[in-house]
Order: sequence, then structure tokens, then C-alpha cells
Amino acid sequence: MSKFENHKKLYLNFKGDAENEDLSLPSRAELYFLSIYHLIECCAAKYRIHINKHQKVRILLENNPYIFEKETENVWRLFQDIENKIRPKFTYGFSWTDKDFSELKEKYYILEEIGNKILTEEF
Repeated sequence: MSKFENHKKLYLNFKGDAENEDLSLPSRAELYFLSIYHLIECCAAKYRIHINKHQKVRILLENNPYIFEKETENVWRLFQDIENKIRPKFTYGFSWTDKDFSELKEKYYILEEIGNKILTEEF
């Protein structure tokens, strides 16, 4: 399987698990984060680019703006909000609220829409 196919499979697997309401909200928050990271990786892989670490999303997207074109800054900003502002509340403590989880999902679905548009576009 190509890196593209691997990342797409991981994106969908993590998304399916994230939407499992039987899991705890902290687990689901982490799974949404992993899912959207792999969708971004999938979009990059379409152009034969590999991010390799979630901490490198911003720099890689800024250096390769043709991946998301006019949405480049929006993508890395939304991703960083999930990664650095929302996810840690769930992963490292108990400071999260239901509103935080709703915000995470809202940003996730915006990113998902952008990413899926990229995946369906022809070169």
C-alpha cells in the first residue's frame, strides 16, 4: 500500500473510532486529532510529500502551499488549535469542558471538508 493509501486508511479508522460514543471524551479527542493529522498527511502524500511528525505540519504546509492553496494558513491554524490548545486539555488533565469537545469537532469537520476537497480534485 502506498503512503497515500496508508494515511487514508488511518484517517478513516481513527475517525470511526472517534465517533464511537461509548468511548470517553478524552479518548475521542485524541482519536479526532490522529484522524485529522492523517487526513492532512494523505493530502500531502497526494503530492508525494511526507510530513512525518504532527509538529511539522505548519512548516511543511508553508513550504508547500500548493497542497492546500488559499486554505494553507487556515489548515495549519485550525490544526494547531486542535493540537496545542484543545487536545492537551483532554490528554494531560481534566480542564476540558463539553464546549471544548464541541470546538474540537467543529474545527475537525472544517479541516475534514477542506481535506476531502483536496483528495477529490484532479491534478
